[in-house]
Amino acid sequence: MSASPANSSTYGFFLDAYETEALKIAGIWQAFPEDSLNFRPAPKSRSVLEQMEHQVQSEGRWMSTMLGIDTGDPNPAEKTASGYIEQYRGDAARRLKILRSKSDEWWRETAQFFDVPRSHAWIFLRRLNHSTHHRGQLIVYLRILGLRVPSVYGPTADTSGHVIYQF
Repeated sequence: MSASPANSSTYGFFLDAYETEALKIAGIWQAFPEDSLNFRPAPKSRSVLEQMEHQVQSEGRWMSTMLGIDTGDPNPAEKTASGYIEQYRGDAARRLKILRSKSDEWWRETAQFFDVPRSHAWIFLRRLNHSTHHRGQLIVYLRILGLRVPSVYGPTADTSGHVIYQF
């Protein structure tokens, strides 16, 4: 993926936000060393690896069933951090390409959001918020584990005033 200015669509800013969110998610996932992937902060919480699995599966499901953006099986061949990162990056890039071709009319069309009809734009925004929520959970996991947090919106306490998306 490459950072690109908003496309000519009224809804292009959603795609620019999705593109940067996908980069941030992958950067947070890369911050976890292999020996931390089974960490869960509480018995009812997902482990780091389970959070990655949930992200690829739920985003794949929402995109295909609610928005008609099907990029195939979202599960990586290898259920490792690098497998999930590679799969997520590839799927996000394919989704972006498809979504950038959608007209303003498509964004305003309705589809089922579980049991309620909503516009494609509303569903996409809700998906983006859902992904951000799970990224935020994993940032808390990094802090609990005493690991460094890369930049998300700007410098963190671990980046010495600099924007560093990957360590």
